[in-house]
Order: sequence, then C-alpha cells, then structure tokens
Amino acid sequence: MQEFSMYFEEGWQHIADLGGYDHILFIMALCAVYTLKDWKKVLILVTAFTLGHSVTLALSVLNIVRVPTDLIEFLIPVTIVLTALANVFRGGKEPGRVKWNYFFALFFGLIHGMGFSNYLRSMLGSQTDILQPLLAFNLGLEFGQLIIVTIVLLISQLVILVGKAPRRDWTLFLSAAIFGVAFVMSIERFGIILEK
Repeated sequence: MQEFSMYFEEGWQHIADLGGYDHILFIMALCAVYTLKDWKKVLILVTAFTLGHSVTLALSVLNIVRVPTDLIEFLIPVTIVLTALANVFRGGKEPGRVKWNYFFALFFGLIHGMGFSNYLRSMLGSQTDILQPLLAFNLGLEFGQLIIVTIVLLISQLVILVGKAPRRDWTLFLSAAIFGVAFVMSIERFGIILEK
C-alpha cells in the first residue's frame, strides 16, 4: 500500500508541478469554454484525456511503443496550441452537439501519455512488476487534473459572475493567452529538434 501511495502522490504532483506547466496549460485549454455548471461535461472531457494518456503511458512504459522524446516534447505544446486555437475559432462558444472535443482530448491524451512515460520509466528503474505503480500513477494524474479543473472552473466562475466579464470575452482571453505561451514553447522545442 505504501508503494501505491507513493506512485499516486508522484502522479498528481507531476501534473500539478508548475515547472512542467505544459500539461496544466492543456487542461486549462480544455476547460476554457466551460463554467462551473458544466462540471459533468468537463469531467467526461478530462476522463477522455486520461483514457488516452493511460493507453500510451502503459505502452511506453512496457516498451511496446517508443517515440523519440524530443518529438513528444514538441508535440505536447502543439496539442495545446490546437486546443486553444479551436476555442478562439469557436468564438468562445461551448462546443456544439458533435463531441469532437472528446475525440481530440482522447487523441491528444495519447501524445501526453508518452510524455508522462519518460518520468514514470525513470522512477520504475529496473522494476518488473509495474501494474500497481502504473495504476497508482494514473490515478494520481487524474486526481491532479481534477484539482486543476476545479481551480480553472472556480476562477472562470468568479471572473464571469463576480467580475461581470462576458463569458465569451473571458474564454477568448484565456484561450489566447494559453495559445501565446504554447506557441512560443512549440517554437523553442522545434528548435531543439532541428539542432540535433
């Protein structure tokens, strides 16, 4: 049980780590078009992301799938750019009936899972029994994501209700800010790939 707790804690601390803010930005971009009353939709969205990253996290840790780290580190901010850009093109409106956002959360989760795998693989070392650590780390990631989602939705609620900012303006502002940070990150990481 102690090992489970350790990997659970590592999972939520890894995603909530401000030093690795790219995953935080992605969760923020996913939530940007929603408010607190939409918490069920956001929970499904974040769970789709979790399913995606759980698959590739397991496949990567088991060495079934191997993708160069530099490529994954570049693709992660690209997923953020695309998600934020979709929010802006939507004009800040909540996604319509076609749930493409769930599909993209799942698909982009596959990419993020490969990024998480490098960290988990380094923790596991030569350990052969990885099922329990993998499950605990994934549950920790989900817990961390839910903390981030709660904070983002609460801030959005405060800005919209208390600050009287129009929902559309807040969504566009938040998405544009996330886009800007992720775009710069993408360029920097693409430069690293070119240098090699």
